[in-house]
Amino acid sequence: MDTHSEIAPDRRERALKALSEKPDGVVESIAAGAGVTAAEILAVLPEGSAVIAGKERFDEIWSELTTWGVVLFLVHTEDVVAEIDGILPAGSESHGWFNIHGDSPIGGHIRKDNCASITFVDRAFHGRRSCSVWFMNQKGAAMFKVFVKRDAGRELMADQLVKFEALRDRYASL
Repeated sequence: MDTHSEIAPDRRERALKALSEKPDGVVESIAAGAGVTAAEILAVLPEGSAVIAGKERFDEIWSELTTWGVVLFLVHTEDVVAEIDGILPAGSESHGWFNIHGDSPIGGHIRKDNCASITFVDRAFHGRRSCSVWFMNQKGAAMFKVFVKRDAGRELMADQLVKFEALRDRYASL
């Protein structure tokens, strides 16, 4: 599913109902319970909570994220949630993959062509503000997410939060 598409009315209604029952829950769990995609849940968040950038912005957004310092890189599948703290390395394209390698625990290969959009998500998660950048695929699922880190007091790191808000706001105005 292209995250820029309109949501069918029945799916929108299910997404809204499920989100109202657990507004600060795990998006993937809310979506599964409602029989909709994560992208459809993000689409019904309150105004400004999910700002979508086009897939053609992948390189410039990734490049900006490499300047944030240590972030939380998260991959959430049906079977595992992998959370990796590290600096996002610069990437390069080869043989159909966006390759990330460097002096970081975050490394590997991303099928960049599968990215349908990039969503800046600013919402409550289990009662606390959470800010993240979701790289979404055509099926309406997150390929991976990059989260603003928390400090020792469990507050969002101020320097990363400023960068997140500036980047999000740049795409909100397009």
